[in-house]
Amino acid sequence: MTIYLNGSFLPIEEAKIPVLDRGFIFGDGVYEVIPVYSRRAFRLSEHLQRLQHSLNGIQLKNPHSESEWTNILNELIQRNVCEDQYLYLHITRGVAKRDHAFPNPPVPPTVFVMSNPLTTPSAELLKSGIACITVTDNRWLRCDIKAIALLPNVLLRQAAVAAGCAEAILIRDDEFMTEGAASNIFVVKNGTLLAPPKDNLMLPGITYDVILEIAAANGIPHEVRKVMKEEVFGADELLLTSSTKEVMAITTLDGKPVGNGKPGAMFAKLHPLYQTFKQEVMRK
Repeated sequence: MTIYLNGSFLPIEEAKIPVLDRGFIFGDGVYEVIPVYSRRAFRLSEHLQRLQHSLNGIQLKNPHSESEWTNILNELIQRNVCEDQYLYLHITRGVAKRDHAFPNPPVPPTVFVMSNPLTTPSAELLKSGIACITVTDNRWLRCDIKAIALLPNVLLRQAAVAAGCAEAILIRDDEFMTEGAASNIFVVKNGTLLAPPKDNLMLPGITYDVILEIAAANGIPHEVRKVMKEEVFGADELLLTSSTKEVMAITTLDGKPVGNGKPGAMFAKLHPLYQTFKQEVMRK
């Protein structure tokens, strides 16, 4: 695997970062994940805009312009072997003595990018759907920032794994759903697709946007609004989306079947539409 680190392309085994890097000491940094289809980064501009939003949120200057990022990422894509990849961008505030305050004067940020093969869910999982649990969303109030300090998400996702499930659906204030620990969640009720709004309590997913665009283009009823806890438990269907998982049916929640316990009509409609979109748009 070839990675990019602070201006150089090199094998990942040779990459080294000082122990006083603020990402290591404080989790002081942000990240971004970008899917690549047929060696083309999907919606690169939108991902870089989301990266800029995260950098603004932690008051860190972007180390590269959009054109510089484009050149770096395209070069990294070409240096790795898979046609379909996902890029992981990781930017920290840099190396400085341990002090909670920002370094003054600022130090150069650490910029790390790696590529991994992009694998999609198996046919077996698509047919059966996945199991999830609900957990209390006990994270901070700036979940719209893709911060590298993901310990709360890690613990919430691990709670799902410990329960033999694929994902945790997060409920905030015992009232409404925000998202999954590492995904976005949609609720289906009476043929309508319900999506929580983009705000400071959830990460604005690019795949989330794609699903809503597909729904609008194909006349699928949908609403973007606060989704209450009762609507999650009373859903006809639940859907999970992310760049790497695409769109999947959630068929079990807290040990009980969702709907009839099988992928439903909305999933049967959206999944092939997503695959068509991938072939006709993402790969071109």
